[in-house]
Amino acid sequence: MSGVILSPQHPLSAGLTSDSRLVRAYRGERSDATPVWFMRQAGRSLPEYRDLRVGTRMLDACLDPAMASEITLQPVRRHKVDAGIFFSDIVVPLKLVGVDVEIQPGRGPVFGRAYADAAGVAELTAIDPARLDETSAPITEAVARTVAELNTTVPAGSVSTGSTSSGSTPLIGFAGAPFTLAAYLTEGGPSKDHLAARTLMHADPGAWRALMDWTAELTGRFLRTQVLAGASAAQLFDSWAGAISLADYETHVAPASAAALAHVHDLAYETTDASGAPSTRSVPVVHFGVGTGELLGAMHGIGVDTVGVDYRIPLDVAVQRVGEGVPLQGNLDPALLAAPWPVLEAAVRDVLRRGEAAPAHVFNLGHGVPPETDPTVLTRVAALVHEASA
Repeated sequence: MSGVILSPQHPLSAGLTSDSRLVRAYRGERSDATPVWFMRQAGRSLPEYRDLRVGTRMLDACLDPAMASEITLQPVRRHKVDAGIFFSDIVVPLKLVGVDVEIQPGRGPVFGRAYADAAGVAELTAIDPARLDETSAPITEAVARTVAELNTTVPAGSVSTGSTSSGSTPLIGFAGAPFTLAAYLTEGGPSKDHLAARTLMHADPGAWRALMDWTAELTGRFLRTQVLAGASAAQLFDSWAGAISLADYETHVAPASAAALAHVHDLAYETTDASGAPSTRSVPVVHFGVGTGELLGAMHGIGVDTVGVDYRIPLDVAVQRVGEGVPLQGNLDPALLAAPWPVLEAAVRDVLRRGEAAPAHVFNLGHGVPPETDPTVLTRVAALVHEASA
């Protein structure tokens, strides 16, 4: 792919988000306070979300531009976080190209069949991923709606370094990594051990490569669509990469993740540096996985700016595994959100302290917000992060 400069109206190009706390942290710079957002901040923990979703299935909500935008905006308004994360699901691009999948309440994504052998993979990969470009209008519209609202939502952390604008809250685009998509596809639904994916990986390497090439192309196009529509960063979620060894990750997974991110790596925006000289910067990319403490260095190696760390590895230890000079994101244990406030406050401060070992740090959870979380606690945590790190 040849390089593409984002339109002058894009929030990064227009200077609306390029100097926000979040984007500065993703490029390794610290600002007035540590930025904070929460994985799964939009969704079941919010009463306004539950009210809005009554009678609407999950994938229908994801593909309703007005509803997806409103759900994305709800936690930004409530918690005063430094970013919105686009409300969607990792199987949305699969649904858009015609794969038979639904999200069953209490279970997760369930497919019409499992794609666990060469025949199944051949059937699946006969679908052209480019079909996504023809069916992604709901995603483009939802992102555009969201960005238009966020452009009027000035975060406390807007910092001016030559920009003529006071800034706005950035939107993060997201997609599931090729391995995580493959883990669901080969099982035909959720799994505890992802055995079908691991089996196909070794039993039929050719079919596995075909599956990973296909999921990489699909998820890469999905990420690119969001960035072109206005997202200021892109995050790749490899939820189940922790199920495989480092050797298998490097050989059978990392190349596909790198291929997916290639769809974003060529996107750039023009700005000015601190001296006022013209500068071209790439769109920041983040990579997060669950249970991936042994994979952190390899996850950074696929070509990302920032590495997300789950709650199992302290951030100062993660710095040693990822390497010096890499911004980190994370990593409060979500279980602590239900702890007494003195316990939670101490844990938040400990994460911030350990995050000082990295050149920049974006405070987040080490996994998603539990559905039963009291939303007032998240609001209080966001305020504490800003106050304690200022």
